[in-house]
Amino acid sequence: MKKVKWLNVALASMLCLVLIIAGCGASDGAQENAAAGTEASQGSGEEDAAAETEPAAEEASTRTIEHIMGSTEVPAKPERVIVLTNEGTEALLALGVKPAGAVKSWTGDPWYEHIKHQMEGVTNIGEESQPNLELIAGLKPDLILGNKMRHEEIYEELSAIAPTVFTETLRGKWQENFKVYADTLNLTAEGEKVLADYDARIEELKTKLGDRLSTKVSIVRFMAGDTRIYHKDTFSGVILDAIGLARPEAQDVDDFAARNVTKERIGEMDGDILFYFTYETGDGAATAVENEWLKDPLWQQLEVVKAGNVHKVDDAIWNTAGGVLAANLMLDDLATYFEIE
Repeated sequence: MKKVKWLNVALASMLCLVLIIAGCGASDGAQENAAAGTEASQGSGEEDAAAETEPAAEEASTRTIEHIMGSTEVPAKPERVIVLTNEGTEALLALGVKPAGAVKSWTGDPWYEHIKHQMEGVTNIGEESQPNLELIAGLKPDLILGNKMRHEEIYEELSAIAPTVFTETLRGKWQENFKVYADTLNLTAEGEKVLADYDARIEELKTKLGDRLSTKVSIVRFMAGDTRIYHKDTFSGVILDAIGLARPEAQDVDDFAARNVTKERIGEMDGDILFYFTYETGDGAATAVENEWLKDPLWQQLEVVKAGNVHKVDDAIWNTAGGVLAANLMLDDLATYFEIE
């Protein structure tokens, strides 16, 4: 009996030991499960946090641009840009952006001589006054840059193709437009540098000209069926005014130009130095007008002509292109003709 009793006690002890060991194992498993649950919870929180940041990342992919036609959501980093003005094309090139498509230059086939080396691979989308909407849509742009003065009537159609931003006008406003383009392209800092470099050149010319700033600069343009005397509110006039160069009294006017000038007004063309340019489209008509005027006895009697201080310059550079690249090239011309090193 004693043996049986002892055996029962031993068995009971062994059973307790097994239960204790099992309990410890269950406790460790619970702790492991709890830890795993905590990690799972933490992982879920990270995923939720990531999910919460995704909308912010989407918002950062676009920017709101206020412009003359309203406000437009544009890509933060546009990659396929269409530009609908000649001066806008120059702005993009100066900012290091090659457009996917651009309107053709007013002269050239299809680009001005001074930009054609930068326009390889750019699609010609038609005239600035009438861009081809079908071609534009086919290029799948993510941004279109235009101008209210030129394209107001097709703004809605352009906006249906891609986000569209307009500048207001063209006449003498290339610097204001340039800032809009730079901002829209998210290249404000780069744009500020381009304009700062240009302003520095203006100041340098002004300093080096010194007393010669009093030189009266006359500007004349020959076109097929039209001869113009340009005033201050023109591309070249704005640049001359920024430098501080004087203008003949008849041209020292905050206006665009005297148009359809007759030969009786040739006297208004006189000055200390005269620059003229001819808008020749290739048929020779404008060149014929130029030759007719230059041979006229009244032209020959101008003091500036008799002094031998008349210079033909590039119409694209001095007037038609209308952008920052042309502006810098015009400064080069002025430095040459005024013999500034």
